[in-house]
Amino acid sequence: MTLEKLQSEMIAAMKEKNKPRKDTISSLIGAIKKIAIDKKCKDNITEELVNEVILKEKKTVQEMIDTCPKERTELLQEYTDRLNVINEFAPKLVTDKDEIKRMIISSLPDASEIEINKSNKGIIMKHVMPVMKGKADMKIVNEVLGELIK
Repeated sequence: MTLEKLQSEMIAAMKEKNKPRKDTISSLIGAIKKIAIDKKCKDNITEELVNEVILKEKKTVQEMIDTCPKERTELLQEYTDRLNVINEFAPKLVTDKDEIKRMIISSLPDASEIEINKSNKGIIMKHVMPVMKGKADMKIVNEVLGELIK
């Protein structure tokens, strides 16, 4: 997802007078611009940065839904609608354990350099994180890595 695509979607939502959608997309754009300024790349916002922020916002909204009291139905509905809009723009993450296992093994520099065992889990994660972040669900990656080092 690119920032320009998000901006055009926000304009379309404004023309449709769809305030909840416009507000959600606007908050995504604001979060992206804030992170870009923090990382000193506001003139060169990459697709990876946009996807990273979208996934972070998705996680935040999901936590809001999970912690919202069930009797607050109107608030719960608002959060759910917000999550649905964010899901439209969020990158699809790999959740297949076999595929994640292949990605972990292929991300390691050389099998002879790093032995896959419990004492090397931190070193393995150091190589895996940059490759997998934003492409796979990191909870599943950690789970698969745990199975690999048994």
